[in-house]
Amino acid sequence: MNKAVRSTSLLNALKESFQVLKNRIFSILYFAESISLLGDAFTWVGLALLSYQFGKEKSAVILATALTLRVTAFIIFSPFAGVLADRMSRKTILYVTHFIRMAIVACLPFVDQEWQIYVLVFLLNIFNAFFTPTYRAVIPQVVDQANYRQAVGLSTATFQILGVLGPGLAGILAVWFGAKDIFFIDAVSFVIAAILILMLPATKLQHAIKKNEKAFTAWHDAIKGIRLLFKNPLIRFALLIEFVSAIAGAQILVNTVGHIKSGLHLDDKHYGWIMAAFGIGASIAAFVAGSLDKTKSRRLSLIIGATVLAITISITNFVGYPVMLVLWLFAGLGQSLAEMPSETLIGENIAENEQGKIYGSHFAFSHLWWAVAYPIAGFMGSHYPGKDFLYGGILTALLLSVTLLSQRKLVSIK
Repeated sequence: MNKAVRSTSLLNALKESFQVLKNRIFSILYFAESISLLGDAFTWVGLALLSYQFGKEKSAVILATALTLRVTAFIIFSPFAGVLADRMSRKTILYVTHFIRMAIVACLPFVDQEWQIYVLVFLLNIFNAFFTPTYRAVIPQVVDQANYRQAVGLSTATFQILGVLGPGLAGILAVWFGAKDIFFIDAVSFVIAAILILMLPATKLQHAIKKNEKAFTAWHDAIKGIRLLFKNPLIRFALLIEFVSAIAGAQILVNTVGHIKSGLHLDDKHYGWIMAAFGIGASIAAFVAGSLDKTKSRRLSLIIGATVLAITISITNFVGYPVMLVLWLFAGLGQSLAEMPSETLIGENIAENEQGKIYGSHFAFSHLWWAVAYPIAGFMGSHYPGKDFLYGGILTALLLSVTLLSQRKLVSIK
């Protein structure tokens, strides 16, 4: 009986997630974002293949440098992107950034030197840094509060699913069309997404911009966004849990391939399946979390997610491949549960005219956490092979304990 009730609850949660697509404006935005995310998968598969053409021994260095530049662009420009989202037409920002990214991606097939890749990747992610906070700031404007968590959950779940399926589809297209031509397919995806955004009424994406405000001061507003981000106790707690999640998540992204191939002596196919399990777990949690945890603080989702991550990675070094598949499924669940609430809490607790700068600051800090977590994961993987996940799990648990103790007043908020 209990199992039947749980199954019914999960099915109802899934149905609730898709109900929000009845909102025409959100559905157009959602499909535009989905097409854009698919294009991003094409970009990174194309870059991996392009990097390999410069030499097998160079490909890892090129990709690592490109990822570092990507995160750097997010950290530097996201706070200012959020400020612009509060001051300028959000529709303009959304479609202009798509067209510019289309032009940048279309240049990638013609590169013949490494530095050109780095310049184009950095430029591409500057405009990605302007697009994403603006998109997030639009969702609360077009979706009523009753469906807001479902809208965020659907967007997050789609991000996770395309993260799993997108590279596979991109790989197939690369076989058909060639490594360089895939960038042109990517460019077309940005054009389609931009056309969908052009169909939307600008007035629905943001309330009227006040003309009598003080002169635009980017630094002042960016700092204000950071201050407001940490001032709200619910959002601050969620952001700190995101740091805990990033420490564990970086272990998964950085050290899984080494553990599969060197620790378990398996091949690329097994690595693909293990990461697919992680993506599936993250997708399931993203779909249902907003419907199952309706508390004001989302503390249940946050604490359970971080705890599950700490436990799953702590025991990974000591289990075989079948058990690891299950663990990575739960790790994916934990990752989404720990990271999703921040976005919904901003939409529910911050005034509409301040949300853009808050989303921009959040986007910057969430990527800063990963910029810290990646080197830690790399250090553990290179210095403690065979115990990297154990030490990563212990560090995750310690940081979670410190966070809960320092923010213990919030744990009691419902």
